[in-house]
Amino acid sequence: MDLGIKGKKAIINGGSAGMGKGSALALAKEGVDLFISARGEKRLLETCEEIEKKTGVIVKSIVADHSSDEGREKILSSCPDPDILVGTCTPPPFTYSYEEVSTEEWRQTLDVSLLSPVEFMKAIIPGMVERKWGRIVNIGTGAAKTPAEVRILSGPPRAALVNYSVAVSKKVAKHNVVINNILPGMHHTASIADRYNKLAEENGTTYDEEIEKFVNNWKIPAKKFGSSDDLGSFVAMFCSEQASYVIGQSLVIDGGIGNTTF
Repeated sequence: MDLGIKGKKAIINGGSAGMGKGSALALAKEGVDLFISARGEKRLLETCEEIEKKTGVIVKSIVADHSSDEGREKILSSCPDPDILVGTCTPPPFTYSYEEVSTEEWRQTLDVSLLSPVEFMKAIIPGMVERKWGRIVNIGTGAAKTPAEVRILSGPPRAALVNYSVAVSKKVAKHNVVINNILPGMHHTASIADRYNKLAEENGTTYDEEIEKFVNNWKIPAKKFGSSDDLGSFVAMFCSEQASYVIGQSLVIDGGIGNTTF
């Protein structure tokens, strides 16, 4: 299926690994030129080179912290008029007691998960409106819809981002600027690999055994973690020409763990 976005330009924040990388690869396969930002240079350069070799599209790496004013300026100066914006980030740590979350941890996660994507949207939407074409996808978390104490640093800021995104989406939809959200559950990502490989080492088990333990404890109906590349395909669909009537939606991709009707 041709998504109608060949030759478009996309900023992918946090795109060097995990769901950001999966999204970047899916867009590159559709012929979208990419501007990928991340804080770590080595992994970012490896990701950009890999995507270029696989797809042949133009991929520019931007080493920057997108949660800072300086980082945002660097990213936007590299691609001041993007057609597509996809935002994600390394998730904050799991929290096992709301009482132990410090004010500084709240500030950090709010900068990354809420204020940064809001500032990016404010910066690029006017140009999209003027050109009568734009697509924005925020990759958040299923915890924004299904709260859990263990994800209390992740869910509330992204719930606020979803609220903001949906409100703005209704104002700009008439200009063919489409804003939607993806709310993932547990997926195989670099941060998940780090976490569960460490647990496996501590417990004398394997990565797969630790994943299976989580799946069983949390009763994930799909009996597995998700694929970042599969999730990226849904991001690409939200960025497509065909998505012009999909406004302010939040798609949960969590293997069925959420207990809501809608």
